[in-house]
Amino acid sequence: MSYQVEEKKDISSRKIKCVVWDLDHTIWNGILMEDTSVHLRDNIVHVIQTLDERGILQSIASRNEHDVAMAKLQELGIRDYFIYPQINWSRKSASIQTIMESINIGMDTIAFIDDQPFEREEVTFNHPDVLCIDAVLTDELLDMPALNPTFITEDSRNRRQLYMSDIVRNEVETSFDGSQEEFLASLNMVFSVSRVDEDDLKRAEELTVRTHQLNATGYTYSYEELDAFRHSPDHLLLISELEDKYGTYGKIGLTLIACNEKVWTLKLLLMSCRVMSRGVGSIMLNYVAAKARDAGAVLCAEFVPTDRNRMMMLTYKFAGFKEIEQNDGLIILEHDAAYVQNVPDYLTLISRV
Repeated sequence: MSYQVEEKKDISSRKIKCVVWDLDHTIWNGILMEDTSVHLRDNIVHVIQTLDERGILQSIASRNEHDVAMAKLQELGIRDYFIYPQINWSRKSASIQTIMESINIGMDTIAFIDDQPFEREEVTFNHPDVLCIDAVLTDELLDMPALNPTFITEDSRNRRQLYMSDIVRNEVETSFDGSQEEFLASLNMVFSVSRVDEDDLKRAEELTVRTHQLNATGYTYSYEELDAFRHSPDHLLLISELEDKYGTYGKIGLTLIACNEKVWTLKLLLMSCRVMSRGVGSIMLNYVAAKARDAGAVLCAEFVPTDRNRMMMLTYKFAGFKEIEQNDGLIILEHDAAYVQNVPDYLTLISRV
């Protein structure tokens, strides 16, 4: 199935987070197992580099000998652009499943590029949400709306490096001999909370568009709307950043609170899926709860359940929220101030609010 066929489904609002490439007759001309002197296709390096600069991750799903193909990618100077490459003899749909789970993104944020109609159809049959693209259209990729983010931020430009640091962390965690809390303590994490300033606005909008799994409401806001909240005396717009001994995770969280004298309402709470296992969602909730308590206000939260954000509801409940109202899919939660918890010992919290 080609891009033109997929476009009939209306992908105008889709944003691709990861492009998965085939190798033979896609990234290079020829078949590697028949001729190891294959050469890169014209313009392919420019396309790969530009997608990387836009913050779009890239991986590989190819039927090939792993070591031979990886050596060829190294020889061609492009190996480092691909995270979690799946080079094996399995079905392409299985490789894409592994990539999706490794990066922790949705199938509808993946594009798959292959020269073979059979391979694209096999992926489409098993993963109908994947955007499948014929390799002959590679030169058109950079003009596709789904591959053009509204803004390119510092976090966008560094996204591949951020994920590569995550791979190192995950490998260390897998081999760590101790409890989860002991592992977290070994990271020397620092969690910072600040008011959104003008330099943060592009990243703030990007977070609302890209974050689905750890997003309590799914609300998205434009640059202009976020700027208005930033200046509003009745709102707090906060951005969170996380770093540890391996480097920064980037700006990974956004929180919007509507404030009045008696009630503070969380309109938006989201965290990047890359920090799901670090517990910072609960830490942010407790931070806001303490702020509301000190202001003499009751803390409430809006929650809109989706097929992806169940983890966020659990985070709210563990933080002492309970449901008090439900109307047309909108759930209102209220916090019990007795449940405000201290910052865990394994993390340092820095507040610039």
